[in-house]
Amino acid sequence: MLKRCQPWRLFFVYTTMISAFDIYNEFTFETSRSGGKGGQNVNKVESKVSLIWRFENCSLLSFKEKARIKEKAKSYLCAEGIRVTSQKSRSQLENKENTVKKLNDLLRIWLKIEKPRRATKIPYSGVRKRLKRKKINSDIKKSKRKKDFDD
Repeated sequence: MLKRCQPWRLFFVYTTMISAFDIYNEFTFETSRSGGKGGQNVNKVESKVSLIWRFENCSLLSFKEKARIKEKAKSYLCAEGIRVTSQKSRSQLENKENTVKKLNDLLRIWLKIEKPRRATKIPYSGVRKRLKRKKINSDIKKSKRKKDFDD
């Protein structure tokens, strides 16, 4: 059986990945009234859910991982820690699940270490092709110029 090449594995090195489900007991959830459609139900039901995670106190993360999260999660940072909100659904339980999934996806992105790019030399054939294209383009522009018939 042939094994398919997975190109995304070539570009990224993963650290010991933690998921949001490993740190679920460190979350605090806040509910509030969500905006949008819903009529009278919007005014009486608190379906918007905000997940707050104080990642500075997390024992599963190393100091470097915490620094990486702090650097990459700037738009999600608040005074308490990281805040992720969801108000997609009219159900509070679904919104709570959405926030946990959203944080899990964000953690996967934030804790990914990109391999540094290795500088390589431009191949000779690439240089030749570029110069050939430049020459052709130059000839086209020369042919479009006004010709001087004074000579």
